[in-house]
Amino acid sequence: MAKPKKRYVCQACGGVSHRWQGQCGDCAEWNTLAEDVPATVFSQKHDLSSGGRAVEFVDLDKPGEIPVRQKTGLAEFDRALGGGLVPGSAILMGGDPGIGKSTLLLQAAARVAREGRGVVYVSGEEAAGQVRMRAARLGLSDAPVKLAAATGVRDILTTLHTMPQPSLLIIDSIQTMHSDKIEGAPGTVSQVRGCAFELIRYAKENGVALVLVGHVTKDGTIAGPRVLEHMVDVVMSFEGERSHQYRILRALKNRFGAVDEIGVFAMAGEGLEEVENPSMLFLSGREQPLAGSAVFPAIEGTRPVLVEIQALIVRLQSGATPRRAVVGWDSGRLAMLLAVLESRCGLNFSSAEVYLNIAGGYRLSDPAADLAVAAALVSALADKPLPERSVWLGEVSLAGEIRPVAHAGLRLREAAKLGFGKGFGPRDEGKHSGSIDYAGLAQLMNLVDRVVS
Repeated sequence: MAKPKKRYVCQACGGVSHRWQGQCGDCAEWNTLAEDVPATVFSQKHDLSSGGRAVEFVDLDKPGEIPVRQKTGLAEFDRALGGGLVPGSAILMGGDPGIGKSTLLLQAAARVAREGRGVVYVSGEEAAGQVRMRAARLGLSDAPVKLAAATGVRDILTTLHTMPQPSLLIIDSIQTMHSDKIEGAPGTVSQVRGCAFELIRYAKENGVALVLVGHVTKDGTIAGPRVLEHMVDVVMSFEGERSHQYRILRALKNRFGAVDEIGVFAMAGEGLEEVENPSMLFLSGREQPLAGSAVFPAIEGTRPVLVEIQALIVRLQSGATPRRAVVGWDSGRLAMLLAVLESRCGLNFSSAEVYLNIAGGYRLSDPAADLAVAAALVSALADKPLPERSVWLGEVSLAGEIRPVAHAGLRLREAAKLGFGKGFGPRDEGKHSGSIDYAGLAQLMNLVDRVVS
C-alpha cells in the first residue's frame, strides 16, 4: 500500500488542495486550509464490477406503503416542512446564534413525545442539566423526551440500537459531533461529512426523522462542507433579528414540499409562540396613513404575507454626501430604482439622504416589491400619504415600465380579506383583482402623477 498523500481541505467551502497555501483557490477565504489525510489510499486499481451484493430495483408503481407525514404539534413548523415530518428524512436547520433553534426543536420534541412517539434529543453543546433547565422554563419538564449530552457518533448509534426505535432524533449540533474513525477535530470538513453520513444512514435504514442543527458563518450560510446540504432532504433557515421578537422559519430546500415556505413565530417569555396571521403582525400600528408608507402583498411559498415598506427622505445642505441606508431589502435594487425615478420621472434624489426599511424585521427578495418601494419613495419625497387601505405590487424595468408579477390574484385576495379596498399594479392584472378596486399602471410616471398631483 502506498504512503497516503497529504491533502488540504478548505473549512469554508470544502475545496481540496494538494499543498498548503494561505488563500483558498475556490472561495478566496484566508487561512481556512487544514490537513486532511484520506483513510485509505490504494496503490493499484481494484475491479469494482464484482464481489458486491445485488441491489434490488423496484418499479415506480409498485404497490406498498408510502411514508405518512407525522405532525409535530406546531402548525407553523409543520407548514414550513410541507405538512409534517417524513419518516426517514434528514433535516438540516441553521440560524444565527441565540435566534431560538434549540428552543424551537425542544418545543417540537416535547409535543411529539407527548403524543406517545419516541423522541431522542442529543446535545453536543450543553450539559443535560442545562437543557433540563430550559425545559423547566418552557414548562416542558413532564414531556417523555430521552435526553443525552454526547458528542461521539459511535456511542450515540450504539446506544440507539439497544433501545426502542425513536420516531424523532435531534442532534444539536452536527458541528460538535466526532467520530473516532476519522482524523481531525470536531467541526472540520471530514468530521462533519463523516458524522452526518453515519447519522443519515441510520435514519434512512430505520425510518427515523432526523434533525441536524447547523452553525452558520458570518455570511449567514451553514458552516461546513457544501456537500452537507446535498446529503439532507430538507434545509431550513431560522431567521430574524434578535432585537425583534419575531422569527421566520424558512425552507430553502425541500424534497417533500414547497420551497420558500415559511412559518412565523414570536419569541415570548415561555418560548416561541406561533403566529397564525403574519400579515396582521407586520402591519400592526397603522392607525392612519403616513407619508412614505406603502403596503406590499408578498408571497412566501404558498402563503401571501402583507408587509409595510417605509421610506424617509432627508434633504441635505449643499456639499454634503447623501447616505443610502436599507434594512430588509437589496441595496443594489434600491440604487437601480432611484436611478429609474430620476431618469424616467424627473425626480431628484441626488441631494437627499434615502432611508428604506421593511417593518417588523422582515426581509424581502421579491422583485414584485419594486412598485411598492417606488410608491413609498415618491410619497416620502412629496410628503403626501398614499391612498388609504391600498396595496402596491409590480416589477419596474429600467425603461420605467411596470411589468406583471406571479400570483397577482392570490396577493390581491389576501389584501381584500384583510380589509384593503384598493390595489395598484401592472395594467394587465386587473382581471385577477376580484373584489378589490384595482387600478392598472403602465409606466412608473403614472404612479408619480397619482401621488404628486
